[in-house]
Amino acid sequence: MNFIRTDIPEVIIIEPRVFEDSRGFFMETYQARKFAEAGIPSNFVQDNHSRSMQSTLRGLHYQIHHAQGKLVRVVAGEIFDAAVDIRRSSSTFGKSIGILLSAQDKRQLWIPPGFAHGYYVVSEWAEVLYKTTNFYDPEAERTIIWNDPVINLKWPLTPDQLPILSSKDMAGKLFTKAELYE
Repeated sequence: MNFIRTDIPEVIIIEPRVFEDSRGFFMETYQARKFAEAGIPSNFVQDNHSRSMQSTLRGLHYQIHHAQGKLVRVVAGEIFDAAVDIRRSSSTFGKSIGILLSAQDKRQLWIPPGFAHGYYVVSEWAEVLYKTTNFYDPEAERTIIWNDPVINLKWPLTPDQLPILSSKDMAGKLFTKAELYE
């Protein structure tokens, strides 16, 4: 596996070694020792699977208590995956990172606790799997509006089409008004 630090060093792209032949392929998607050497914890407690149609935007989500680290990968289609540092004490506070993840490139993204997370479906459909380091707690869940002007993420939106949002995501708060980490 190749672990690539991004402009926000705690957010890491993981490129697996893929062994392909006429039958298909094999790859490791997780290996505790290798992840620990890269600074990624191995205490995952929950796996999530989501399927979404093109132009669906989910996020930017986080839990203010019981913060979750997320290991995200795409098993069908392609997404633009985004993370925003919402730790006031961090040197990268307010900064964001966004990358394309696809079933074809098989890359994963590690987003540590203390970050808001969201993604936009670029392909016709996408299926996303992600492991979390803490359990889902609906009481602690918060949402920052996807198009916040301070964060200013450059989502690769489908031309002439607004993103498809849940009512929760439509009601997201502005970054400057959101409850954030210290």
